[in-house]
Amino acid sequence: MISTVRKFALPIAAVAAMAAVMTASSRADEAGVYRHVVFFKFKGSATPEQVKHIEDEFRKLPSKMEFITGFEWGTNVSPENLNDGFTHCFLVTFKDQAGVEAYLPHPAHQAFVSILKPLLDKVCVVDYVAKK
Repeated sequence: MISTVRKFALPIAAVAAMAAVMTASSRADEAGVYRHVVFFKFKGSATPEQVKHIEDEFRKLPSKMEFITGFEWGTNVSPENLNDGFTHCFLVTFKDQAGVEAYLPHPAHQAFVSILKPLLDKVCVVDYVAKK
């Protein structure tokens, strides 16, 4: 039974972020800091060099877009084995929802997506308005 549950488990951070999204009232919270959380699961054929290139290219995006107010990333180090194959997490912060709305169609983001897609097996994206 446990293996069945783990098979469908999402990263804990994704579950927490989804819970935050589901309980947030977007109109009431528009003034809050907007977080864009992205999890990547790469294809088995992706080489370490290709994955490193993706990491490097994602890290360049904040310098190309003034509306990104914060950026951090890392790879899964959880001992729980609940990541469902997702290895990378990127957290992009914007002042507000308008920032992410400008980010998604931005040419630099679209160029990044075009080099990412051939290597990507799965992606999970969760946006939420930060609360204290």
